[in-house]
Amino acid sequence: MSRTARVTAQAKINLVLRVLARESTGYHSIETVMLRLDLGDEVCVRPTSGRALDVAGPAMPRDGLGAVEKNLAFRAAVAYADATGWPDGFAIEIEKRIPVGGGLGGGSADAGAVLRALDALSPNPLGARLVELATSLGADVPFMTIESPMALAWGRGERLFPLRALDARPVLLAIPDFSVVTAEAYAWLSSDRGTYTPEAAVLAPESLATWESIAPLAMNDFEHVVARRHPVVDSLVRRFEDLGALVAMMSGSGSTVLGIFTKLANAALVGVSGVNTAETRTSERVFRVEMD
Repeated sequence: MSRTARVTAQAKINLVLRVLARESTGYHSIETVMLRLDLGDEVCVRPTSGRALDVAGPAMPRDGLGAVEKNLAFRAAVAYADATGWPDGFAIEIEKRIPVGGGLGGGSADAGAVLRALDALSPNPLGARLVELATSLGADVPFMTIESPMALAWGRGERLFPLRALDARPVLLAIPDFSVVTAEAYAWLSSDRGTYTPEAAVLAPESLATWESIAPLAMNDFEHVVARRHPVVDSLVRRFEDLGALVAMMSGSGSTVLGIFTKLANAALVGVSGVNTAETRTSERVFRVEMD
Protein backbone atom coordinates (compact mmCIF):
# COMPACT_ATOMS: atom_id res chain seq x y z
CA MET A 1 0.00 0.00 0.00
CA SER A 2 1.21 3.50 -0.84
CA ARG A 3 2.37 5.74 1.95
CA THR A 4 0.38 8.87 2.74
CA ALA A 5 1.72 12.33 3.57
CA ARG A 6 -0.30 14.77 5.67
CA VAL A 7 0.45 18.42 6.35
CA THR A 8 -1.30 21.59 7.49
CA ALA A 9 -1.18 24.14 4.67
CA GLN A 10 -0.81 27.34 6.64
CA ALA A 11 -2.43 30.62 5.58
CA LYS A 12 -0.18 33.63 5.15
CA ILE A 13 -0.43 37.36 5.60
CA ASN A 14 1.59 40.08 3.90
CA LEU A 15 2.90 42.55 6.46
CA VAL A 16 4.30 44.59 3.59
CA LEU A 17 3.04 44.31 0.00
CA ARG A 18 4.35 46.68 -2.66
CA VAL A 19 3.45 46.16 -6.31
CA LEU A 20 6.27 47.38 -8.54
CA ALA A 21 6.57 48.00 -12.27
CA ARG A 22 4.79 45.82 -14.80
CA GLU A 23 7.22 43.70 -16.82
CA SER A 24 7.11 43.11 -20.58
CA THR A 25 5.63 39.69 -19.85
CA GLY A 26 2.58 41.35 -18.28
CA TYR A 27 3.50 40.29 -14.74
CA HIS A 28 4.21 42.75 -11.92
CA SER A 29 7.22 42.44 -9.67
CA ILE A 30 6.46 42.65 -5.97
CA GLU A 31 8.28 43.40 -2.74
CA THR A 32 6.66 41.71 0.22
CA VAL A 33 7.08 40.38 3.74
CA MET A 34 5.13 37.17 4.25
CA LEU A 35 4.31 35.50 7.56
CA ARG A 36 2.51 32.24 8.16
CA LEU A 37 -0.50 31.86 10.46
CA ASP A 38 -1.55 28.87 12.55
CA LEU A 39 -4.80 28.75 10.54
CA GLY A 40 -4.50 26.20 7.76
CA ASP A 41 -6.09 23.66 5.44
CA GLU A 42 -5.48 19.99 6.13
CA VAL A 43 -3.90 18.32 3.11
CA CYS A 44 -3.44 14.60 2.50
CA VAL A 45 -1.48 13.26 -0.51
CA ARG A 46 -1.10 9.65 -1.65
CA PRO A 47 0.57 8.26 -4.81
CA THR A 48 -1.93 6.22 -6.87
CA SER A 49 -2.50 5.04 -10.42
CA GLY A 50 -4.96 7.85 -11.28
CA ARG A 51 -5.27 11.57 -10.61
CA ALA A 52 -7.89 12.80 -8.17
CA LEU A 53 -8.65 15.80 -5.95
CA ASP A 54 -11.33 15.89 -3.25
CA VAL A 55 -12.00 19.15 -1.39
CA ALA A 56 -14.45 19.68 1.49
CA GLY A 57 -14.56 21.51 4.80
CA PRO A 58 -16.07 24.53 6.55
CA ALA A 59 -14.43 27.10 4.23
CA MET A 60 -15.61 25.40 1.05
CA PRO A 61 -17.65 27.87 -1.08
CA ARG A 62 -21.23 26.87 -1.76
CA ASP A 63 -20.63 26.93 -5.51
CA GLY A 64 -17.42 24.91 -5.24
CA LEU A 65 -13.93 25.70 -6.50
CA GLY A 66 -14.41 25.25 -10.24
CA ALA A 67 -12.67 22.83 -12.57
CA VAL A 68 -10.32 20.38 -10.88
CA GLU A 69 -7.67 20.88 -13.57
CA LYS A 70 -7.42 24.59 -12.66
CA ASN A 71 -7.07 24.01 -8.93
CA LEU A 72 -3.61 25.06 -7.72
CA ALA A 73 -3.14 21.95 -5.58
CA PHE A 74 -3.95 19.69 -8.54
CA ARG A 75 -1.70 21.76 -10.84
CA ALA A 76 1.12 21.50 -8.29
CA ALA A 77 0.92 17.70 -8.31
CA VAL A 78 0.86 17.63 -12.12
CA ALA A 79 3.86 19.97 -12.26
CA TYR A 80 5.79 17.76 -9.83
CA ALA A 81 5.01 14.61 -11.83
CA ASP A 82 5.94 16.29 -15.12
CA ALA A 83 9.23 17.64 -13.71
CA THR A 84 10.39 14.44 -12.01
CA GLY A 85 8.60 11.59 -13.79
CA TRP A 86 7.04 10.54 -10.48
CA PRO A 87 4.39 9.68 -9.34
CA ASP A 88 2.29 8.07 -12.07
CA GLY A 89 -0.82 9.33 -10.28
CA PHE A 90 -1.97 10.91 -7.05
CA ALA A 91 -4.95 11.32 -4.75
CA ILE A 92 -5.24 14.63 -2.90
CA GLU A 93 -7.71 15.34 -0.10
CA ILE A 94 -8.10 18.86 1.31
CA GLU A 95 -10.16 20.04 4.25
CA LYS A 96 -10.66 23.76 3.60
CA ARG A 97 -10.37 26.01 6.65
CA ILE A 98 -8.80 29.07 5.00
CA PRO A 99 -11.40 31.44 3.49
CA VAL A 100 -11.37 31.29 -0.31
CA GLY A 101 -10.64 34.52 -2.18
CA GLY A 102 -9.76 36.37 1.00
CA GLY A 103 -6.12 37.24 0.36
CA LEU A 104 -4.79 34.67 2.84
CA GLY A 105 -3.09 32.50 0.24
CA GLY A 106 -5.21 29.39 0.73
CA GLY A 107 -4.82 28.08 -2.81
CA SER A 108 -1.09 28.78 -2.77
CA ALA A 109 -0.78 27.16 0.67
CA ASP A 110 -2.46 24.01 -0.67
CA ALA A 111 -0.15 23.97 -3.70
CA GLY A 112 2.92 24.40 -1.51
CA ALA A 113 1.70 21.66 0.82
CA VAL A 114 1.19 19.26 -2.09
CA LEU A 115 4.72 19.95 -3.37
CA ARG A 116 6.20 19.42 0.10
CA ALA A 117 4.16 16.25 0.61
CA LEU A 118 5.17 14.74 -2.72
CA ASP A 119 8.81 15.61 -2.08
CA ALA A 120 8.62 13.87 1.30
CA LEU A 121 7.19 10.77 -0.41
CA SER A 122 9.47 10.83 -3.46
CA PRO A 123 12.30 8.31 -3.89
CA ASN A 124 14.33 11.18 -5.42
CA PRO A 125 13.29 14.41 -3.68
CA LEU A 126 14.00 17.81 -5.22
CA GLY A 127 14.85 19.47 -1.92
CA ALA A 128 15.87 23.12 -2.42
CA ARG A 129 14.92 22.92 -6.11
CA LEU A 130 11.28 22.74 -5.07
CA VAL A 131 11.17 26.56 -5.03
CA GLU A 132 11.99 26.65 -8.75
CA LEU A 133 9.05 24.40 -9.52
CA ALA A 134 6.77 26.44 -7.25
CA THR A 135 7.59 29.67 -9.10
CA SER A 136 5.65 28.55 -12.18
CA LEU A 137 2.48 28.20 -10.10
CA GLY A 138 2.11 31.65 -8.52
CA ALA A 139 3.79 34.41 -6.54
CA ASP A 140 2.92 33.01 -3.09
CA VAL A 141 3.70 29.35 -3.79
CA PRO A 142 7.53 29.53 -3.44
CA PHE A 143 7.16 30.86 0.12
CA MET A 144 4.75 28.03 0.89
CA THR A 145 7.43 25.46 0.06
CA ILE A 146 10.25 26.70 2.30
CA GLU A 147 10.85 25.76 5.93
CA SER A 148 10.70 29.33 7.22
CA PRO A 149 7.55 30.87 8.75
CA MET A 150 8.55 34.37 7.63
CA ALA A 151 10.42 35.73 4.61
CA LEU A 152 11.17 38.81 2.58
CA ALA A 153 10.42 38.23 -1.11
CA TRP A 154 11.02 40.05 -4.39
CA GLY A 155 10.39 39.53 -8.09
CA ARG A 156 7.46 37.18 -8.58
CA GLY A 157 7.94 35.81 -5.09
CA GLU A 158 10.74 33.46 -6.09
CA ARG A 159 13.56 35.54 -4.57
CA LEU A 160 13.27 34.68 -0.90
CA PHE A 161 15.23 35.83 2.12
CA PRO A 162 14.12 33.81 5.19
CA LEU A 163 13.64 35.86 8.35
CA ARG A 164 13.53 34.94 12.00
CA ALA A 165 9.86 34.68 12.87
CA LEU A 166 8.39 37.38 15.05
CA ASP A 167 6.99 36.38 18.43
CA ALA A 168 3.56 34.78 18.00
CA ARG A 169 0.74 37.30 18.37
CA PRO A 170 -3.06 36.91 18.39
CA VAL A 171 -4.73 37.72 15.08
CA LEU A 172 -8.35 38.63 14.44
CA LEU A 173 -9.55 38.19 10.87
CA ALA A 174 -12.58 40.05 9.52
CA ILE A 175 -13.91 38.27 6.44
CA PRO A 176 -16.45 40.19 4.31
CA ASP A 177 -19.12 38.35 2.34
CA PHE A 178 -17.35 39.00 -0.96
CA SER A 179 -14.03 37.92 -2.42
CA VAL A 180 -11.57 39.76 -4.63
CA VAL A 181 -10.11 38.17 -7.75
CA THR A 182 -6.37 38.90 -7.73
CA ALA A 183 -6.31 39.72 -11.44
CA GLU A 184 -9.05 42.31 -10.87
CA ALA A 185 -7.10 43.86 -7.99
CA TYR A 186 -4.07 44.25 -10.27
CA ALA A 187 -6.27 45.80 -12.98
CA TRP A 188 -7.75 48.30 -10.48
CA LEU A 189 -4.27 49.19 -9.28
CA SER A 190 -2.98 49.74 -12.82
CA SER A 191 -6.03 51.86 -13.69
CA ASP A 192 -5.69 54.06 -10.60
CA ARG A 193 -1.95 54.49 -11.00
CA GLY A 194 -1.95 55.33 -14.69
CA THR A 195 1.66 55.57 -15.85
CA TYR A 196 3.14 55.48 -12.33
CA THR A 197 5.96 52.94 -12.07
CA PRO A 198 7.25 52.63 -8.49
CA GLU A 199 10.81 51.57 -7.78
CA ALA A 200 11.79 48.86 -5.34
CA ALA A 201 12.53 50.13 -1.83
CA VAL A 202 14.47 47.00 -0.75
CA LEU A 203 13.54 46.57 2.89
CA ALA A 204 16.42 45.96 5.29
CA PRO A 205 16.05 42.65 7.18
CA GLU A 206 17.06 44.34 10.45
CA SER A 207 13.99 46.60 10.17
CA LEU A 208 11.79 43.48 10.26
CA ALA A 209 13.17 41.97 13.47
CA THR A 210 10.46 43.06 15.94
CA TRP A 211 6.79 43.95 15.94
CA GLU A 212 7.69 47.44 17.08
CA SER A 213 10.01 47.98 14.11
CA ILE A 214 7.76 46.43 11.49
CA ALA A 215 4.48 48.06 12.57
CA PRO A 216 5.35 51.48 11.05
CA LEU A 217 6.33 49.76 7.78
CA ALA A 218 3.15 47.69 7.43
CA MET A 219 1.35 48.60 4.20
CA ASN A 220 -0.49 47.08 1.25
CA ASP A 221 -0.66 48.70 -2.19
CA PHE A 222 -3.93 46.88 -2.92
CA GLU A 223 -5.75 48.21 0.16
CA HIS A 224 -6.68 51.64 -1.18
CA VAL A 225 -7.85 50.46 -4.60
CA VAL A 226 -9.95 47.63 -3.15
CA ALA A 227 -11.41 49.95 -0.49
CA ARG A 228 -12.49 52.39 -3.22
CA ARG A 229 -14.71 49.64 -4.65
CA HIS A 230 -15.58 48.10 -1.27
CA PRO A 231 -15.63 50.79 1.48
CA VAL A 232 -16.17 48.18 4.19
CA VAL A 233 -12.42 47.45 3.96
CA ASP A 234 -11.62 50.94 5.26
CA SER A 235 -14.27 50.60 7.95
CA LEU A 236 -12.75 47.36 9.20
CA VAL A 237 -9.20 48.74 9.23
CA ARG A 238 -10.37 51.72 11.29
CA ARG A 239 -12.33 49.42 13.62
CA PHE A 240 -9.26 47.32 14.32
CA GLU A 241 -7.22 50.46 14.96
CA ASP A 242 -9.87 51.61 17.45
CA LEU A 243 -9.60 48.21 19.17
CA GLY A 244 -5.87 48.76 19.68
CA ALA A 245 -4.37 46.61 16.94
CA LEU A 246 -0.61 46.91 16.54
CA VAL A 247 -1.12 46.25 12.82
CA ALA A 248 -4.44 46.72 11.01
CA MET A 249 -4.55 46.20 7.24
CA MET A 250 -6.08 44.30 4.36
CA SER A 251 -4.53 40.91 3.63
CA GLY A 252 -3.04 40.30 0.19
CA SER A 253 -5.37 41.35 -2.63
CA GLY A 254 -8.35 41.18 -0.25
CA SER A 255 -10.97 41.00 0.97
CA THR A 256 -9.94 39.82 4.47
CA VAL A 257 -8.86 42.52 6.93
CA LEU A 258 -6.53 41.53 9.76
CA GLY A 259 -5.73 42.93 13.14
CA ILE A 260 -2.61 41.84 15.04
CA PHE A 261 -2.88 42.41 18.78
CA THR A 262 -0.83 42.12 21.93
CA LYS A 263 -3.96 40.70 23.58
CA LEU A 264 -6.76 39.41 21.37
CA ALA A 265 -9.73 41.76 21.07
CA ASN A 266 -13.30 40.57 21.48
CA ALA A 267 -14.43 39.50 18.00
CA ALA A 268 -17.98 40.60 18.80
CA LEU A 269 -16.75 44.20 18.96
CA VAL A 270 -16.03 44.24 15.22
CA GLY A 271 -19.79 44.56 14.77
CA VAL A 272 -19.99 45.05 10.98
CA SER A 273 -22.92 43.55 9.11
CA GLY A 274 -22.02 40.90 6.50
CA VAL A 275 -18.61 40.27 8.04
CA ASN A 276 -17.53 37.02 9.68
CA THR A 277 -14.62 36.83 12.09
CA ALA A 278 -12.00 34.21 12.87
CA GLU A 279 -9.29 34.02 15.51
CA THR A 280 -5.80 32.64 14.96
CA ARG A 281 -2.17 33.50 15.71
CA THR A 282 0.93 34.38 13.75
CA SER A 283 3.14 31.33 13.57
CA GLU A 284 6.70 30.78 14.75
CA ARG A 285 7.06 27.52 12.84
CA VAL A 286 6.21 25.67 9.66
CA PHE A 287 4.09 22.59 10.31
CA ARG A 288 5.96 19.45 9.29
CA VAL A 289 4.88 16.84 6.78
CA GLU A 290 3.77 13.71 8.65
CA MET A 291 3.94 10.25 7.05
CA ASP A 292 1.82 7.17 7.60
